[in-house]
Amino acid sequence: MSVRRLAEVQPESFEFTPENRAWAENEIAKYPPGRQASAIVSLLWRAQEQSGNWLPKPAIEKVADLLAMPYIRALEVATFYTMFNLAPVGRHHVQLCGTTPCALAGAEQLKKVCRKRIGAENAVTVDGALSWVEVECLGACSNAPMAQINDDYYEDLTPENFAALLDDLAAGRPVKTGSQSGRVSSEPQDGPLTALTTLYGVDGVSGPASAKK
Repeated sequence: MSVRRLAEVQPESFEFTPENRAWAENEIAKYPPGRQASAIVSLLWRAQEQSGNWLPKPAIEKVADLLAMPYIRALEVATFYTMFNLAPVGRHHVQLCGTTPCALAGAEQLKKVCRKRIGAENAVTVDGALSWVEVECLGACSNAPMAQINDDYYEDLTPENFAALLDDLAAGRPVKTGSQSGRVSSEPQDGPLTALTTLYGVDGVSGPASAKK
């Protein structure tokens, strides 16, 4: 696992909005006395959402204060989980899966699209619209290659439809989530392959069906 460090440039302070502060207090109340630190992941996640999808050092410390935790313990959690972005990201943050199924299905070509359209990993485009990073398996192997962009999955990607998707996101145009090839869920790309013949044969006993002559 690579070393994860906080961004060099940090905001001076962080405060939850009144709505998020009330939400955080409700989360903390779910745990018995002495176990409030168990809420740290959910509070850090809400702090990241409020901060534009990245987690500043003052936000980590604010969460630690709310949970009566040493700062170092909160920092350990924030730097361990890659779901927490420790530096500013684009409005549309691309997490591109590079694990074996996606790699075999063409993820290397998608990386080239990211480098050409966005730049190096963890860089943010000048307009602040896009950033990207390679991640491990996101659990949508049947629809490889795929990427998670902010909270949504985009699957069955090709260099062509991926480049168009990034352009549409950057321009603020509406986009389609899920499969970009039109298939539903994880059905076979060539259409259904089961339940097309009689399972037990034409007479019910002789095995897979074959056409009657």
